[in-house]
Amino acid sequence: MIPGILIAAAIAAVAVVCAHVVPLVGAPVFAILLGVAIRTLGPVPAPCRRGIAFSARTVLQAAIVVSGFGLSFATVVGTGLATLPVTLGTIAVALVLAPLAGRLLRLDRMLNTLIGVGTAICGASAIAAVSSVLEPEETEVALSIATVFFYNVVAVVVFPAIGHALNMAQDAFGLWAGTAINDTSSVVAAGYAYGREAGDHATIVKLTRATLILPIVAVLALLRARDRHATGVHIAWRRIVPWFIVWFLCAALINSAGVVPPDWHDGIAAVAVFLISAALAAIGLQTELVRLLRTGARPLALGFILWLSLIHI
Repeated sequence: MIPGILIAAAIAAVAVVCAHVVPLVGAPVFAILLGVAIRTLGPVPAPCRRGIAFSARTVLQAAIVVSGFGLSFATVVGTGLATLPVTLGTIAVALVLAPLAGRLLRLDRMLNTLIGVGTAICGASAIAAVSSVLEPEETEVALSIATVFFYNVVAVVVFPAIGHALNMAQDAFGLWAGTAINDTSSVVAAGYAYGREAGDHATIVKLTRATLILPIVAVLALLRARDRHATGVHIAWRRIVPWFIVWFLCAALINSAGVVPPDWHDGIAAVAVFLISAALAAIGLQTELVRLLRTGARPLALGFILWLSLIHI
């Protein structure tokens, strides 16, 4: 995995330098743009793919856990509970609107569900979790992930610019990004591109939102069992539970206990941003813009309607 990890780290290092030159953009945004640009020039060499895949997922989760060492456990829990009504509202809007808009666009019911859940909860992770219960076709999974991720890439670039144009407060932007952007990686990237406080706030809101995949998967499993006239559907809970959120809370608890010296917080934040940038670089290297744009007008239209509804809220 080393070659792929080194490539992601090298792009992250360049992104950090670019962010010093243009602070308003931020290293995570530069990282994903550089990754996408490099991927557009040609495919990733086969020996690098495993390390890049590792960076895109595991390094991102590690970055979130590292950021927890600079946060107060009380702040994490308080922010999560305070923003829960907004989070529940946005999820409800996306899940209700998806089948209605999908029907108007004449899309398949399964595709409506996958795009709706991916937009409402946490992008590709939610789609994968739901797929383990609903058992859709591989093409439907790929199409829904591509649709949701297209708007994630757009959000990483557009959200910080809109936030600065509207002169949004750090916590307000964090709440907006945490509830309106789909995938965890894109939420974290947009948040920290706007500012450290916004990034922390967006991460907490997003992780609160991600935990709601558990009750949604349970409900879908019950509906699936009813449709099949069966007693139940097997759910691999161990694979669905977002364990990195538990470690994030443990990190915040360790910091609250005074184990982490306060003068370490700036360094921890810098390490977290670098790891986030490396993860975003890897995600960019895996993104085929041309393929995303070829996913089809109707799925993209559904994704846009749902995304726009969350942005407006």
